[in-house]
Amino acid sequence: MGFSVSYYCPHCGAVVELERDVYLADKSVTPYPLEGWAYADPSDDFEDAEGVRFVCGEGADENAGASEGDSPLSWTGDVVDADDVEQPGVASPCGREFYLSFVRYEDGREVEAVPESDYVVIGGRGPSGPPGPRGPDAGPRGPGGF
Repeated sequence: MGFSVSYYCPHCGAVVELERDVYLADKSVTPYPLEGWAYADPSDDFEDAEGVRFVCGEGADENAGASEGDSPLSWTGDVVDADDVEQPGVASPCGREFYLSFVRYEDGREVEAVPESDYVVIGGRGPSGPPGPRGPDAGPRGPGGF
């Protein structure tokens, strides 16, 4: 038995409904894929996948005249607030990818998502501490070196 579940694009807020089976449990909707998850397109058999890869607005024109049951995906035309830090206020639908990840289990335990492996270096090799005196002997020298 299937039912419609609504998701929104984290980039622009466009709302999409996906017809899916009841037993699938959502983990998250993110603007990037989770490391180690395999994603299927909404038109594929995604029930056996670990998630669904959406392209915001893709297929909206084709679904407009489609009969019920032709596609598990439908764009509602609704838009909610989204917090895209890269492009705030981007037009909707934006055409960017986003990902629905299902809960995964290995050896009877839920698999946690691994954080992105991209690290950012801020400022390079700058000073190792604040500027200022370098210790008790760093003050001005008086007569005789004291």
